[in-house]
Amino acid sequence: MPVNSPSILFLIPYFGQWPFWMPLFLKSCEFNPSIDWLLVGDCGEPENLPPNVRYRYSSFADYCDLVSARLGLDFHPVNPYKLCDLKPAFGYIHQEDIEGYDFWAFGDLDLIYGDLRAYFTAEKLERYDFFSTHERRVSGHLCLLRNNELYTTLFWKIPEFKRRVQDAQHYALDEGGFSRLFLRHKNLPRPLFQLLNRLNPLRRAAEFKEAFSTPNAKVPWVDGSLSFPQEWYWQAGQLTNDRCPERAFPYFHFVVWKNLWKKDTSVSSVTTLANSACWKMDVEGVHGHDV
Repeated sequence: MPVNSPSILFLIPYFGQWPFWMPLFLKSCEFNPSIDWLLVGDCGEPENLPPNVRYRYSSFADYCDLVSARLGLDFHPVNPYKLCDLKPAFGYIHQEDIEGYDFWAFGDLDLIYGDLRAYFTAEKLERYDFFSTHERRVSGHLCLLRNNELYTTLFWKIPEFKRRVQDAQHYALDEGGFSRLFLRHKNLPRPLFQLLNRLNPLRRAAEFKEAFSTPNAKVPWVDGSLSFPQEWYWQAGQLTNDRCPERAFPYFHFVVWKNLWKKDTSVSSVTTLANSACWKMDVEGVHGHDV
């Protein structure tokens, strides 16, 4: 880690069964040794856990009890997907875990990380308190917040947070609800959108910048077209693709492709792949790749 680089902890509660690509996710974490991850859930400790990734067992019922006690409400949903509504509150719920860190983060598992420190530089982390990798909304799959009282408790300002988080319905509070604290008038032309949002002190202290790491979704590609990469490549912690081979990306969010991948892919084959020097991802899955 560069001298004086702020420390970062990702908080990821997850219940059920680890996805088959978990060895690849963990390998990409391993190549970011100056950043830490805490996985909480009932899936069992993953094999080959890197030194910078910790696992803590909790049943879903016990975790819901913890949330209820910390937030002073009744949080006992049937579906763990409801946890997405809690993401902005993870720092508050896990106060002991984030102690001593400069930043805490929430995110998802359907990611392969590149060099995160090359993107979240020490200079950026000194300048801003909040980071979204989308320009016009909070990126629920990867978002960084400064570890102070303002950002750890900011979720309470989401309108009707208590009512909505106790409701069984999923409200996407991590993206829609949280975004509205920072951004207004998101459908306006960019110059006017940016001008109006500079009046918001939360927005001025935040970086909302498109990282182009969730292709095939609603955001156009780097060149403004809807022509997205067909292959992504991971090699020793560096992430590139066939559309921009000279550009390194902080991560690849394969939310669209994962629904098309074979569900019966063996963990052993993925583990072997994770231990190789390089692999590629496309619409059909993850494969070995010759450098």
